[in-house]
Amino acid sequence: MAQKRAIPTMRRRRVGGQLRTWRGDMKAGDAARLMGWESARLSRIERGTYRISGDDVHKLCGKLGVDDPDGVAEVARAAEEPIGTSWWSAYADRIGQQYLDFIELEAEATSIQIQHPVIIPGLLQSPGYVREMITQRPTAVSPQHAEVLVAIRLARQAVLSSGTEVHALVPEMALQAVFGSGRAILRDQIHRLLDASEMPNVKLQLIPLTTHPTYGANGAMTIMSYKHPWAKVASVDSPTGGNHTEDVDKVGFLETEFAAISSIALPVDKTRDRLAEYLEGLHT
Repeated sequence: MAQKRAIPTMRRRRVGGQLRTWRGDMKAGDAARLMGWESARLSRIERGTYRISGDDVHKLCGKLGVDDPDGVAEVARAAEEPIGTSWWSAYADRIGQQYLDFIELEAEATSIQIQHPVIIPGLLQSPGYVREMITQRPTAVSPQHAEVLVAIRLARQAVLSSGTEVHALVPEMALQAVFGSGRAILRDQIHRLLDASEMPNVKLQLIPLTTHPTYGANGAMTIMSYKHPWAKVASVDSPTGGNHTEDVDKVGFLETEFAAISSIALPVDKTRDRLAEYLEGLHT
């Protein structure tokens, strides 16, 4: 039986990272002594390799003088959540760590901004489109692993019904794709987009074919926001699951780029009209 990877979960790493932020300029050894700990214990907690209880989060923050009761309560809550009970835990040994991290970040976000320059973003893909994108890609994927990836992508879409706010920028060129298996995949996909566009928590905009190619030239991106005090996370897509950052400047740069693309995309109502036109054309 394959053993579980020893890498700490993203949640535990974020708990440790937030505690490190609150420690500020205080030396780790000094902060550890406030709790009667060895410095190595606090170091492991801050790296996410050692669990801290919710009670100890409150105690440590009290000794550090953290004046943020709501933030401390949220971090304590996250520290208490059991490991291995989320749906993605079943796939921990079957996908890369970067992708696993992204899934957890995405699932816990309160709002998500997504943009892809070529295809329909994963959260909005229909089952047939998901399967087409995974099974027909040029890199070799075994049929067994393809089924795992299909199941994961469909499971991720639960965020749409959880109330998470989603703002998606979809390239119009994706609606002109030609599939060897016929037009049914695209018809179902457009129905999926129209259904999603009617959800109160989803804002969907098409990026017109006439858009200058510099818009979106930096690739697919996802920007995720969270409850206080968690930092925003930006992820730039890659075949291995994306590169994620909390760096304020990098996140801010991608937010500016997303806003620029959104400003030239079709408004929500005109997006629905354009989708309906494509759907009508596929039925003729």
